[in-house]
Amino acid sequence: MNIVKIKTTESTNRLLKELSERQILEEGTVVLAETQTLGHGQRGTCWEAEPGKNITCSILLYPTFLSLRQQFLLSEVVALGIKETLDSYLSRETNLVDSGVQATTAIKWPNDIYFENRKMVGVLIENELMRQQITQSIIGIGLNVNQETFTSDAPNPVSLKQLLGRKIDLNSLLEKMLERIMFWYDRLKAGQYEMISQAYHDALYRKSGFHCYEDKKGIFYAHIQSVSPDGFLHLKTDQGEERRYAFKEVTCVLSSAG
Repeated sequence: MNIVKIKTTESTNRLLKELSERQILEEGTVVLAETQTLGHGQRGTCWEAEPGKNITCSILLYPTFLSLRQQFLLSEVVALGIKETLDSYLSRETNLVDSGVQATTAIKWPNDIYFENRKMVGVLIENELMRQQITQSIIGIGLNVNQETFTSDAPNPVSLKQLLGRKIDLNSLLEKMLERIMFWYDRLKAGQYEMISQAYHDALYRKSGFHCYEDKKGIFYAHIQSVSPDGFLHLKTDQGEERRYAFKEVTCVLSSAG
């Protein structure tokens, strides 16, 4: 796998896109930045990352075998790969296990990774299309690793070091994460869509019970019914109403109670 390491850039997604426009890059090419000054998330917010202490990278893929209606499967495999990587670290931590905390992460729709009610990873996938076909995808990943203090107005960040109480080797973590993402990507290439979707649903944050959400009409309580292949979130309110949401149309309201 070709990993391009740089000191600083405004956006690894933007830089990888520029590189791909200049030359043909092999699938799986990664741009890894020590410092990313203008990283963005799904809602246009900036991703806070202290220089040299986290993973901010972008991966280039060519999922031309997917139709537009299936593109959310790519989001699912990326989230699964990251989740499994983090869980491999957390599951070995006896302090977490002994405290009674479930030492696993969850995927907060569409593809953020949470530990309990705290955000560890943000993912931004940008697809290029031509004649209703995906020609390439750039997957931007911001992973909180060794940062201990967060100063932005993000309400709930957490890093791996904060949970484990020790410094994590960034190169080793990156290698494991890329391996797991490509493992799931190979499953996607093999057409194992049902297996991927089931694993994604099993890993969802707040997958059971009623929880607080907010849309343009206000706050309500609902439980997750499913995430459809096109990426829409299907909720059922405590009043029995079924609702369907695209990205950015609904927010999961966080609280200390979860």
